[in-house]
Amino acid sequence: MALSDAIQLVDVARKATEAYGRPDLTVKLARARERLTDASVRVLVVGEFKQGKSLLVNSLVSASVCPVDDDVATAVPTVVRHAAAPTAALVREPSSGGEPERTEIPVGELAEHVSESGNPGNRQRISYAEVGLPRSLLAGGLVLVDTPGVGGLGSAHGAATTAAIAGADAVVLVSDASQEYTRPELDFLATAMKVCPNVVAVLTKTDLYPAWRRIAELDRGHLAAAGVDAELIPISSAVRQLALRTKNKALNEESGYPVLVAYLRDQVLGQSERLARRSTGLDILSVCEQLATTMQAELTAQETPEKAHELVARLEKARSAATRLKERTARWQVTLNDAITDLSADIDHDLRDRLRTVTREAEALAEDADPADVWDQLAKWVQHQVTVAASANFVWANERAGALAQRVAELFAEDGQVALPELPVAVSGPGPRVARLERPDIEKVGAGEKALSALRGGYMGGLMFFMPLSLIPGLAIAAPFAAVGGALLLGRKQIRDERKRALQRRQAEAKMLVRKHIDEVQFQVGKDSRDLLRRTHRTLRDHFTALAEEMQTSLAESVAAAQSAVKATQSERGTRIGDLKAELDRVASLADRARALMGAS
Repeated sequence: MALSDAIQLVDVARKATEAYGRPDLTVKLARARERLTDASVRVLVVGEFKQGKSLLVNSLVSASVCPVDDDVATAVPTVVRHAAAPTAALVREPSSGGEPERTEIPVGELAEHVSESGNPGNRQRISYAEVGLPRSLLAGGLVLVDTPGVGGLGSAHGAATTAAIAGADAVVLVSDASQEYTRPELDFLATAMKVCPNVVAVLTKTDLYPAWRRIAELDRGHLAAAGVDAELIPISSAVRQLALRTKNKALNEESGYPVLVAYLRDQVLGQSERLARRSTGLDILSVCEQLATTMQAELTAQETPEKAHELVARLEKARSAATRLKERTARWQVTLNDAITDLSADIDHDLRDRLRTVTREAEALAEDADPADVWDQLAKWVQHQVTVAASANFVWANERAGALAQRVAELFAEDGQVALPELPVAVSGPGPRVARLERPDIEKVGAGEKALSALRGGYMGGLMFFMPLSLIPGLAIAAPFAAVGGALLLGRKQIRDERKRALQRRQAEAKMLVRKHIDEVQFQVGKDSRDLLRRTHRTLRDHFTALAEEMQTSLAESVAAAQSAVKATQSERGTRIGDLKAELDRVASLADRARALMGAS
């Protein structure tokens, strides 16, 4: 069953809620229809620096939208979605809140804003670029996000990208065939699998490396050993580009892209449609239940008027319970508020503890060695450890938020006696940037500086030994020799002291930059975690409050219908019973169609 069938069924249900005078349920179905008509499916394309991510996106959409060159790197995330005509825009998040600022630009000028050469270090402060293309692959709602690879997955940027993964429908990890998977890539895949429903590994540049099959075999072994259940798809963007130019079907098959496109259409878009149908079906079933509650209460009162007072009493009791569900003292409300506060403190403490451990170990490493000799290795180690710590914290926060949602749902269902759908927690935006770890001034003391230090120390040492001896009769002849010895002795000491001071300066600067980098990561990742909790809080609060209001309205109408049924005459009662049974049959038929929608493949 296609999404168009789901939209049609929602329209039928909306007409029913309008006919039965339930504007609250009409609004609920209107939101469901909006989700169906704007069912964007975000696919993040991630990977280390210069692995072929941008070329992969270009090859998928058959257009040069992302800048590609040997010395060009992506500096800003690029979002590629469907549009009736080619368009491009730059999006900046306002510093004081409010709506993002969009600036339309010609598609041909995109590279000037999203590449490192045109926008080094993202000095233009662009959040992301958005490109619209009329492509059939994108027409179903597929949205491709080309992420920057500068700094690699083992960097703070990789840690920040973890937040965006939680809101993605799929993740494509790009790694070329020059070597097997690195530890940061495997760690990143393991993290992505925990927070995203679909993860696929793509092996690029198979045309450049004859041993790519061996690399693919090794990578599959690494994935299996790490417990990562992700499909590995080898591709060649160069062969794909040639196939597109020459319209050669055999070359296109050889490129491996048909397998990737099939995965995106079947596993990503198909899965998204199934989830959308399930969510819509649950919404329609909930509406049918609310409508049937009022009708069934009136039917019972019409059929057995002598028991109407008992029915009204039960309904009044249920309505009071529904009213209590809206109050701040309701169990689910108290549990939600307390748990969010506790969870926020726990997650913040966990992040600080993990990053403090990294800071202490990094400072110990910087203290035990000369940063001038080991900075590159130290920087990579720090970046990887920060990524692991921040990703583990975010995954933990995501899991705790999901557990909280389930706990609150169970409490609400216990008090309200309703079945509840799963509540997704989404993250908007392509993900923030975190500044790279700066390189300190770690140049060693040069030969000229050593000579100058030796000269200063030697001069003072020579004076210290020459002047006293030159004033003592009989020792004046030895004064020049003593001065030379003193100059050599203190000159060497001056060089050693200068080396020690320079080493301490380098170590202090290296530790300061590490702390600064970790503080920035803590600030950004902490904000991501707090945002996740705020979204969870609002989502749960608004969802359950709306459900309580629907129940209260339905029960209030049920009470009114049962009370009016007592006053009906015998003939009116017979006619009304027939009408109610017919209406209940129509609602039951609508519910059956909703169940069929949920079960459609």
